[in-house]
Amino acid sequence: MEALVNLILQFGDLNKQQIEFLLSKVEMLELKKDDYLSEAGKVPRYVAFVLEGVFRFCYYNNRGEEITNYFVDEGNFVVDNEKFESQIVASEYVQAVTDCKVLAFNKKNWDQISGTIVGWEMMKANMVKKCLTLAMERRSPLVSEDATTRYLSFIEAFPNLINRIPLSYVASYLGITQQSLSRIRRNIR
Repeated sequence: MEALVNLILQFGDLNKQQIEFLLSKVEMLELKKDDYLSEAGKVPRYVAFVLEGVFRFCYYNNRGEEITNYFVDEGNFVVDNEKFESQIVASEYVQAVTDCKVLAFNKKNWDQISGTIVGWEMMKANMVKKCLTLAMERRSPLVSEDATTRYLSFIEAFPNLINRIPLSYVASYLGITQQSLSRIRRNIR
């Protein structure tokens, strides 16, 4: 819980009573590998702070291929924010890549925090801005780069993830086949 509080305090000041109120609205969730925090075709239920584990945002293209957009790991919020706030159906999946522990806020509690803590809306807007900026930086790279460059960029952007997530997800993120990824990895060594 301390990591969550420390992250939130980067975006504004809260007194002890406000922090206690905030923490009273959070619940611990444990997701097993391959579980979904949010599913396409359903309204997202949670804003979650990742304590342990890795999530990926993914969707299926018009050919039925699974495409990984980006990854979220420890110390970050994971949410399809636009769909969560508007309570509309998501178009992407948010899937646990590893076993995960999160501190989660449901919509009712998230809104109660907004209605109770003065300045929360501005703090929330700044948190969302940071998360969206991070997500855009971590989005799958443009295909204009060659595959080796994309892979090296991935290692640079996600140094702690390469040994924690299946190579099939890495290949999907990079927009290449698993065979191509294996060849690239072999040639780099």
